[in-house]
Amino acid sequence: MAVCAASTTYDMVHFGHANSLRQAKAMGDYLVVGVHNDEEITKHKGPPVFTEEERYKMVRGIKWVDEVIEGAPYVTTLETLDKYDCQFCVHGDDITTTADGVDTYHIVKAAGRYKECQRTQGVSTTDLVGRMLLMTRGHQQRGDSEYKVERSRTESMSEDSAARSPWTGVSQFLPTTQKIIQFSEGKEPKPGDKIVYVAGAFDLFHVGHLDFLEKARALGDYLIVGLHTDPVVNQYKGANYPIMNLHERVLSVLACRYVSEVVIGAPYSVSKDMMDHFKVDLVVHGATPVATDVDGEDGDPYEEPKRRNKFMVIDSGSTMTTELLVQRIISNRLSFVERNQKKEAKEANLWKAMTTEDQEK
Repeated sequence: MAVCAASTTYDMVHFGHANSLRQAKAMGDYLVVGVHNDEEITKHKGPPVFTEEERYKMVRGIKWVDEVIEGAPYVTTLETLDKYDCQFCVHGDDITTTADGVDTYHIVKAAGRYKECQRTQGVSTTDLVGRMLLMTRGHQQRGDSEYKVERSRTESMSEDSAARSPWTGVSQFLPTTQKIIQFSEGKEPKPGDKIVYVAGAFDLFHVGHLDFLEKARALGDYLIVGLHTDPVVNQYKGANYPIMNLHERVLSVLACRYVSEVVIGAPYSVSKDMMDHFKVDLVVHGATPVATDVDGEDGDPYEEPKRRNKFMVIDSGSTMTTELLVQRIISNRLSFVERNQKKEAKEANLWKAMTTEDQEK
């Protein structure tokens, strides 16, 4: 059995992290993921957005992960691989360094126990932090693009050519049906399965979402998540929400181990037709307030499931919300601006050096 390891920060776990782990799992039979602690991240990269405990929980929630190593060393060593019976280490095809400029994977590379997967271009923690700090809406899908999904196949997720930096610039993620298929379980509910339906924005997928989906899944056998379009979310959230566009949110939710299926661009009101079509046995909502005047409709969006006595409100037990997460960023704005600027400059220089090297070959 091939056991592989992946180790990194996993701050604000998003579909880019999940895509790397999906690729890593495909290289072996069992995936062990090392997650650095807060002290190591602050020393080498700057302050993390999520606490180490939140990051450990988020990584465990990704469906391709078999085991998590808490407080993994920032520089991956052979001793770490051997301790957890890992044959090799996997990381994206970007360069990561310590605060002193040392390649964090130089030891395992020299030993021939290192493999690479394609980094997910067009999204990064730095990019998402930038969207929050700039309060932009350019990433949202509106008008003719509200439900749009590119139909072409792709080997890697792409970004718009107008993005400032290949890795950290505020970018436009271009989804494909192939990528959604790769993230999806592709399993239909079995006869007799209890089908649970939840809906929302699930923006900046975080531990509050994870805790809620875990409890919702425990109420049945098959969990369907309806995701509202960007204009609908903006209508009930306001400001520049959602921070992540519809298809970025689709992939983030599909990567969760508790989710069976996703409805892309679900209507705000849960209708009779929707419940009948998906054979929904129970509709669940969290403890957050429900808007009653969204998408051109007035009234309770859960009127139909309540009429059928198939509605339940559950408390995730988590205090984390997307708004609280954004507030963390805003309240520590100067620290994150400095972190982003340093990483932007470093990765721009690395990109320039790599491009020059390719041209000289």
